[in-house]
Amino acid sequence: MCWQPKFNRNLGACPKIDAVERESDFESFFSPIRGEYWVYSTKTGGKRGQNRFSAVGSLFSDRLLALLLLVFAITACSRQPQLHEHQYLTFGTIVTVTIAGSTDDLAEQAFNILEEDFTLLHENWHAWKPGSLGRVNTLLPYGKPFSTGPEMVSMITKAQKISRDSEYLFNPALGKLIALWGFHQDQPEKQIGTTTTQIQALLKTNPTLDDIQINGIDLQCSNPAVQLDFGGFAKGYALNLAAERLLELGLSNFVINAGGDLVAYGKHPQRPWKIGVRDPREARVLATIEAQDGEGIFSSGDYERYYLEADKRRHHIIDPRNGMPSEGARAVTVIHQDAALADAAATALMIASDTEWRRIAKKLGVTQVLRVNDSGEIVTTKQMAARISIESNHPKN
Repeated sequence: MCWQPKFNRNLGACPKIDAVERESDFESFFSPIRGEYWVYSTKTGGKRGQNRFSAVGSLFSDRLLALLLLVFAITACSRQPQLHEHQYLTFGTIVTVTIAGSTDDLAEQAFNILEEDFTLLHENWHAWKPGSLGRVNTLLPYGKPFSTGPEMVSMITKAQKISRDSEYLFNPALGKLIALWGFHQDQPEKQIGTTTTQIQALLKTNPTLDDIQINGIDLQCSNPAVQLDFGGFAKGYALNLAAERLLELGLSNFVINAGGDLVAYGKHPQRPWKIGVRDPREARVLATIEAQDGEGIFSSGDYERYYLEADKRRHHIIDPRNGMPSEGARAVTVIHQDAALADAAATALMIASDTEWRRIAKKLGVTQVLRVNDSGEIVTTKQMAARISIESNHPKN
């Protein structure tokens, strides 16, 4: 068995847990260690590379087993397809890229290119640290035209349409409101001195992306209260760009997984890419999905960034209508071919009420939605219900 150490970029065919699934697979093989027959578990408990072995009996001599294992290892590893994997710490999470059916050299080239891209995007789009977005936010309140990069213009333009289609439940212009709630820092916490009066005063200025006029690469803002925060959009937009990079290199089977939000192309060499949707309250999988080619699967929930205030969960998804953390849903998962739209839609549908979310989803053009209400009840669209497998012990409607 060709065991690989943790974070090795060439995973061979050894782990059966790809970047997004949580399987428990076992297979038996001979070991040269004391001539014993062992059971090999590929379940790693979330830590790749920590393989567990249990002896079940001595069978043959060391010398004979060493020879048998050598033959087995050569034939097993030669016939098994390879997976290559690399991890990056970016966008406030761990991004894992898994590539199937590639040569070592091409996979290494792809990983190096993505590392440069992710570093640049993270620095440029950070909501509260210096970079391109920080420069834009500094200049917007002056109300005068200024130039910015074409990628920033493209992102704002795309976000404007999604924001309108969501009836402004997805509103990246509310950066100041996000900051008031204490989420413009690595460890979120309540901001001392923030009052309901401050929040309501900001809401009265009604900042939206429509306040930004675009002329070529020039931006001009008519509302000094606008501050951009693409936290519910940039990840999906970035994964779209990363997927395009890999496709341009001729790669067609891969998953780019950013902390559970992902894009999937092609398939695993032996099966479709299998995606687990996490339970927003328990450390377990809520549902599983077999990803189809080119899909983005994104979730938004009150479990990601939050703090407790008098036993009240204060999370980072703010309802732009009342300035408060959204209520009514614990989590939403959206599947769409456009990862950026899936990302933004998950945010908007997390904010929408029980009676609103289906209408908003239709306006956004998303048909595959899973929503976990505050009660823990799972509701889905008809198209999503046909795709997912709900784990037992979960109420479903």
